[in-house]
Amino acid sequence: MERSDWLLTPGERGNPATRLDHRRPDGNAWSVGNEARPVVHGAAYFAELLERIDAQRAGDLLLFTDWRGDPGERLAPHDRPRGARSDEDRRGTEIGTVLGRAAERGVIVKGLVWRSHLDRLQFSERENRHLGEEIEAAGGECLLDMRVRPGGSHHQKMLVLRHPGRPAHDIAYIGGIDLCHNRNDDAAHGGDPQSIPMAKAYGPHPPWHDLQLALRGPVVGDVEAVFRERWEDPAPLSRSPLTRLRELWHHEDTHADSLPPQLPDPAPCGPHTVQVLRTYPNRLLRGYAFAPDGERSIARGYLKALRRVRSLIYLEDQYLWSPRVIDSFARALRDNPRLRLIAVIPSVPEQDGRLSLPMNLIGRITALNALRAAGGPRVAVYGLENHAGTPVYVHAKVCVLDDVWASIGSDNINLRSWTHDSELSCVVLDDTEDGRPPRDPGGLGDGARRFARELRLELSREHLDLDPADSPTADDALCDAETAFEAFASSAAALDDWHAGGRRGPRPPGRLRRYRPPDLSLPMRVLATPLHHALVDPDGRPFRLRRRNAF
Repeated sequence: MERSDWLLTPGERGNPATRLDHRRPDGNAWSVGNEARPVVHGAAYFAELLERIDAQRAGDLLLFTDWRGDPGERLAPHDRPRGARSDEDRRGTEIGTVLGRAAERGVIVKGLVWRSHLDRLQFSERENRHLGEEIEAAGGECLLDMRVRPGGSHHQKMLVLRHPGRPAHDIAYIGGIDLCHNRNDDAAHGGDPQSIPMAKAYGPHPPWHDLQLALRGPVVGDVEAVFRERWEDPAPLSRSPLTRLRELWHHEDTHADSLPPQLPDPAPCGPHTVQVLRTYPNRLLRGYAFAPDGERSIARGYLKALRRVRSLIYLEDQYLWSPRVIDSFARALRDNPRLRLIAVIPSVPEQDGRLSLPMNLIGRITALNALRAAGGPRVAVYGLENHAGTPVYVHAKVCVLDDVWASIGSDNINLRSWTHDSELSCVVLDDTEDGRPPRDPGGLGDGARRFARELRLELSREHLDLDPADSPTADDALCDAETAFEAFASSAAALDDWHAGGRRGPRPPGRLRRYRPPDLSLPMRVLATPLHHALVDPDGRPFRLRRRNAF
């Protein structure tokens, strides 16, 4: 397998100002010798963070970025009927307390959290400010960053832990899980007791499906470099005079203190090649110092990889909309008659207002129509539900191509994530081949790769309710794209029929429901479409790229 067949070379990133492509003596735009591990579900991620942060010592480094941070969100697993922790046990595990305790021990804690729009617009301005206040009071530093396009956000979710003199402990996390309410859910999908309201269909404690990527090895230095580029950006945290006044009123820290010099990258420790990809918008008037014209390497990475896929596209995504983004997936389906696409998405958008619901639906309806026009019956889209029948909100951002190329990040399949907000993603290629048939799903000599295949199978086992004791046999069958496609279809059909029949008899195994978008009237489509483009899924590209639909 030639890595350059799947990954971007330095010139293909399209951002010569970044330090990411100039860190390696070999000149590659990726790092080798890493260990990448998916951490599925917020409960598993939070428990791991709690243990690792509490183990840090004076002089260690903790760097993080986030879209939303709720200081009172507890990292410890919440109480289940057979759980070991009570609410009393979980006190002291709140994210603000844990980060503050680390700062008090002498850990260097630095954070960048999106400033957010006003709370009356259902965003998280107050919570993000309070998290920063708790960290600053303990001796750390957390800045509210509004260096975005109008209507944009900082959507990157990363955390880096460095340990001078103990590099074997160094680790980085990137993915879709914010340090906030709703995220502390597990495989049972009973929801996070510390919940914030969503669409009524999700109930008082919305079930939440998500995952993060844990990284060890030289790539930790790459993720740290992403943080440092943002931290060291000389531009003010906001251009808005109103925001400047609020900063003064709340006595906010608006100047980033210097960081200690970056440590050498951790030594190689595994078989995984990892490439760090990002989105930064083309900011008006003055761009980022590290991306003057923006960066769209996430989009470029997808476009390159999709030209090579032949057998199966497996997606889990919060949105899956925007025809200008979906076009690359549709082209792959048209060009490869045996290619199949499986997508797992939320059954219901997170907002169900009279106007917000159609604004969210119109882009998905248009995109799915384009995919089905290109692939016909080779395209299958599903939602999830827990065993009580409550929809599960899919917040994961995962893509696996031909069991070779795997991406996990903060980015969704939409124009906002590919062009407008800041995003962070990692692509993983495994040096280790998976010997189970089909050994070369794409037929191009790349071979199935263990990380990508195991990631797809782990997620499939959960959605199909496969007993772990039976997983070796089931996994062998699901390795085949056609078999996996049919297994998803059969499981969803059985559950759909059970619901349609009045839920009589035992509930069939599985959590998949075939996705059927609701109809929107013509007047509502006419009203929702411009609002969708302007507010929900805006375009952050320079005009010269928009004209050509290039990235």
